[in-house]
Amino acid sequence: MELTVYLAGQIHDNWRDEVEKKAKEKNLPLTFVAPQTNHDRSDNIGEDILGKQPGNVYKDDAASDINNFRTQVLMQKSDIVIALFGEKYKQWNTAMDASMAIAMNKPTIIVRPESLIHPLKELSNRANVTVETIDQAMDVLSYIFE
Repeated sequence: MELTVYLAGQIHDNWRDEVEKKAKEKNLPLTFVAPQTNHDRSDNIGEDILGKQPGNVYKDDAASDINNFRTQVLMQKSDIVIALFGEKYKQWNTAMDASMAIAMNKPTIIVRPESLIHPLKELSNRANVTVETIDQAMDVLSYIFE
């Protein structure tokens, strides 16, 4: 059995590479998908497809339409969602993706540091599992295959 895992979370570092490496090390039959991780591509996709917009609000709106479409398709095709909340960046997109996954009834793992226990308490309560590290999330996925 192979599972597809949607990796929701910040796009400013290489945490997804770490998840994929750990899955390979554990020999887990997982395929990973994610939001667009090229920040410039994500920000400019609306204008790349629809043409120059009359201002930044319209540019952001056009990009959001297309990014949300992409996320919805990939998340619907996923078996599991891992949402990683880091401490460095604002996590609005991660919260939106985690909420969407929960609303879609996708099995969801939230990874969040201890410092975010309070601000994420309701979301963590709705997720299937909440952990503090990527290693713990990988152990949860490994347990599926025991």
